[in-house]
Amino acid sequence: MVQNIKRALSLVIALFPALFFSQEIKQMSANEVAELALQNHQQLKVSAQNIDIAKQNTNIVKLQKLPNITASTSQFYLGNVVAIDKDFSNSTNVPMPHYGSSYGVQATQLIFKGGLVNKSIEMAGLREQLSKLDLEKNKQDVKILVISNYLDVYKIVNQEKVFQSNKKLAQERLKNIQKFYQQGMVTRNEVIRGELAIKNLDQGILTLANNKKILNYNLNVALGLPEDTQIVPVESLENKESGIGIDYYLNLAHDNNPLLQSAQTNVNVADKNIEIIKTDKMPTISGFGGYSLQKPITTRNPVLDMYSGGWQTGISLSYNIDNLYKTKERVKLGELQKNQANDAVTLTQQNVDMAVNAAYIKYQESIQQAEILNDAKKLAEENYKITEAKYLNQLAVQAEMIDAQNQKLQSELDYANAEINMLYQYYNLLKSTGTL
Repeated sequence: MVQNIKRALSLVIALFPALFFSQEIKQMSANEVAELALQNHQQLKVSAQNIDIAKQNTNIVKLQKLPNITASTSQFYLGNVVAIDKDFSNSTNVPMPHYGSSYGVQATQLIFKGGLVNKSIEMAGLREQLSKLDLEKNKQDVKILVISNYLDVYKIVNQEKVFQSNKKLAQERLKNIQKFYQQGMVTRNEVIRGELAIKNLDQGILTLANNKKILNYNLNVALGLPEDTQIVPVESLENKESGIGIDYYLNLAHDNNPLLQSAQTNVNVADKNIEIIKTDKMPTISGFGGYSLQKPITTRNPVLDMYSGGWQTGISLSYNIDNLYKTKERVKLGELQKNQANDAVTLTQQNVDMAVNAAYIKYQESIQQAEILNDAKKLAEENYKITEAKYLNQLAVQAEMIDAQNQKLQSELDYANAEINMLYQYYNLLKSTGTL
């Protein structure tokens, strides 16, 4: 009875962590990881605010179309006036109403300035486009970052399978060695070598498990998931569009890469800046109107302690003559900036083309490497089987067996890494085109 109670308590204690601290296991593909990152990554939230700021700036610039209206008032103390003859021989003290006040309302509306307001609004719209393109670039960066971490988790999962498989084989081999030892066919050091081989595998498994925890935590933060969520990769390891040529990806980059689009938009910004500078050559025509009310009335004698009011409306015309020789220098500066922007487009396109070309070659290389490493894995497995058969028939020593196992383990790890590297190089190729 006591033993049954102890067993029940032991079972409850063993199940307690699983019942109350169980991890949520979430199977996800690379695209699902990328989409979740777009929704929750903090960097993208910061970049998205730049768009809101640019939009608000556009709204502020549009306010220039509205009239400027000012209202003013002043309250003051008016001292007595002293009237003096022109030869300063006599003076007369003229009493004044001491309290004075004035009120006024004035409105002005820009009518013409060479299209300055509309061009300023268009410039603000271009700035808004640049902020959107900057967000698109950040989206590409965030996607490749989280996918890279995701594939690293995938790589570790595959490596763990390789280690566990090889550990199982090592344990079976150790059983055979122990039988040989019991029969006096091998010495104790053969058993120790077999045990050390398993310990080395255990060390590798432990390191992989901890690295996976670190990557998993980083992914959870980036994706906005609970910290204890365990992400299980389920991405297909099949080749992705390996038959499409380099020209397809170059054209894709020319149409979609946000860096190239930003460079082209900067040319439009430079053009618009020149247009804005040239508006200084135009006169400024404004309409105005206002009403004023003030007291006392000091334009007559005796002074009247009364309000005088009046309104006015009209059109004003002004022109800064110095702009005739100043504006051309500013236009020259704007043209130099436009030339620089055009050269920046060429430079950016060259950099994009080089990045796409390098990514495409690396993707093709990763496919070929996987094929080579798959052949090497098969050879290592065949060598292991041959060496194992020789060892079981006392035709090979333990050192040869361990060497064959290490070759098999390394070839399997290399192939597992190559499979994941194919996926990474494919997604990196898409990132270089701006279509990840």
